[in-house]
Amino acid sequence: MGTFKAIRIDKAEKGTTAALTQFDEAELMEGDVTVRVEWSTLNYKDGLALTGKAPVVRRFPMIAGIDFAGTVEQSSHPQWKAGDKVVCNGWGMGETHLGAYAEKARVKGDWLVRLPDGMSSRDAMAIGTAGYTAMLSVLALEKHGLTPKSGPVVVTGAAGGVGSVAIAVLSRLGYQIIASTGRVSETDYLKSLGATEVIDRNELSGPAKPLAKERWAGGVDSVGSTTLANLLSMTKYGGAIAACGLAAGMDLPSSVAPFILRGVCLLGIDSVMCPIEQRKVAWGRLAKDLDRAKLAEITHEIGLADVVGEGAKILAGQVRGRIVVKIS
Repeated sequence: MGTFKAIRIDKAEKGTTAALTQFDEAELMEGDVTVRVEWSTLNYKDGLALTGKAPVVRRFPMIAGIDFAGTVEQSSHPQWKAGDKVVCNGWGMGETHLGAYAEKARVKGDWLVRLPDGMSSRDAMAIGTAGYTAMLSVLALEKHGLTPKSGPVVVTGAAGGVGSVAIAVLSRLGYQIIASTGRVSETDYLKSLGATEVIDRNELSGPAKPLAKERWAGGVDSVGSTTLANLLSMTKYGGAIAACGLAAGMDLPSSVAPFILRGVCLLGIDSVMCPIEQRKVAWGRLAKDLDRAKLAEITHEIGLADVVGEGAKILAGQVRGRIVVKIS
């Protein structure tokens, strides 16, 4: 066994430190599949872990990174063999299990999804947890019964990773999309993804009324807090909001009015422990329903050495679309 490059997070006197270093393969955690990691990505949760802004990391030392795509090197799991191309998202990677910003990862085979046909490892990480979460949100809205005929849908945090992919997918499916963003300078970008209208997030940042004028049939929210409360108060009768993020906070200053007077549903989206069969469906739909040309337009590439610096930028709202991380 040797060493490999990894972004390691350690406990410090005040908070944590994150740095690119050499990691001993003997220190990898238990798992029945070892993967040569080729690509990863940068998500909001990665930014929290890298900067120590929130207690995302639960053990030390930790290799950061919550998702990867790569090639199986060794496997004692019956489903996987050397040479298989795989994707892994969540399951506590970068939190309780050594994560993805490394040249090697050892995980449980039950956590892995086969890379869809025709999708490259780089494409998979251009999608990443943000895009996979966006698709889980779309699937939940569809299960609720939402269709393009139901009316317009709203996407918050629209210029971020979840928002960008959600707009691209919903547009391809035929929805009219209202994009909410704190960066109205990104209007042209959002309309190029398929948004039909762009609104300033300030429209949704004030105290929420119990019920406000009905504006949309459904939505995808990665912001939470007052924004989510306003979305719910403005959702049409029988509509639904898929909540998948907390960029503005974990609180929800709302009332029961939208739920009991308009029959609105709040759909919780968890990407970390999502059952494997649902993950397979989501990745299959991403392979079919996400325009690769649009994906390429919203993606830019960095190296492993750039990850720590970019972590602070994503928390500051300075990142547009998706970042892929070339591991080696």
